[in-house]
Amino acid sequence: MLQPDLPLKDYAPISQLVLPSHQVTAARYPCIDAHSHLSLLDEDRGSPALRLSDPAPLLRALDTHNVTGIVDLDGFLPHRLGPALDLYKRPHPGRIAVLTTLDWSVCRERGWPEALTAQFRFAVSLGADGLKIPKELGLTYRDETDSLIPVDDPRLDPLWQSASEAGLPVLIHTADPVAFFRPLDRHNERWDELQARPDWSWYGSQYPSFEELMEQLVRLVGRHPGTTFQTAHVGCYAENLGFVAERLLRPHPNVFTDISERIAELGRQPHAARVFLIEFQDRVLFGTDRPALGPWYPYYFRFLETFDDCFPHGPEDPPRQGRWNISGVGLPDEVLEKIYRRNAERLYPCLRSD
Repeated sequence: MLQPDLPLKDYAPISQLVLPSHQVTAARYPCIDAHSHLSLLDEDRGSPALRLSDPAPLLRALDTHNVTGIVDLDGFLPHRLGPALDLYKRPHPGRIAVLTTLDWSVCRERGWPEALTAQFRFAVSLGADGLKIPKELGLTYRDETDSLIPVDDPRLDPLWQSASEAGLPVLIHTADPVAFFRPLDRHNERWDELQARPDWSWYGSQYPSFEELMEQLVRLVGRHPGTTFQTAHVGCYAENLGFVAERLLRPHPNVFTDISERIAELGRQPHAARVFLIEFQDRVLFGTDRPALGPWYPYYFRFLETFDDCFPHGPEDPPRQGRWNISGVGLPDEVLEKIYRRNAERLYPCLRSD
């Protein structure tokens, strides 16, 4: 029966392609999830009494996927960092690294750059394994004059220098997918996602453009060649691998990147993605940006290890990150081993297996 007036929200086509399919439940090599959030397993992100009081059962579950290490991005100051180090990292050596996230509310007070640097140095003294910079830097954080603080604000130079002196990486998230900065109209490829989460939209004159944020990031990493930066989400520009290669990675050997939450973008350009991942095999880290338990790891493994075509990039129906399927890149074994583990071990020595 014809349905000429079928609403788009009800349209759910089923592919009739008959293709090889490989289910990969465990990584071919032991891997480190270098972009994870253990706070998503906590009852209260800000509480010192963490629900995940013993992560041993979690780690045993991750062993079934051959995930042997996790980088927890949620060492929030002042309340969560100490307990996370005491309960997660120290009882399980070699399994969990913890990054600190600063209390940016001090930016409304005079002397905030010095206060942030002092916070970081205190976190280092406790045993933090690096610094996480959230996307709000450049987007929403404002100083004592109510001026937006750009990503490359020179007042933050002592903070980046402190990370360099400590020999610790800075994991930085700058900007969200490009579509989040575009009008929410019929041309927006993430219309479904933004309709469900309109608070994820950064479109409007009150925000910097996506392009300006990326230029700020480029200037930042270029001005601090002695600081190691792990740019989240394929340099935060997985839609333009040429930009990530030409502007971030090739000119700046201090820059690494992770693939977290971006196999939806990489997998719809598998030929370009494969070339990119092989070229930068020494600078790309495996990561998911997902709760450490859940159904996501097999999707990542299938993308990285097989040449399967036209498969979902996640368990959601419809897919949360766009109305498309992805194809695998079938990386060579020597590349897989670096992306899965070896590159992360360089940035987070506490997770080394040897």
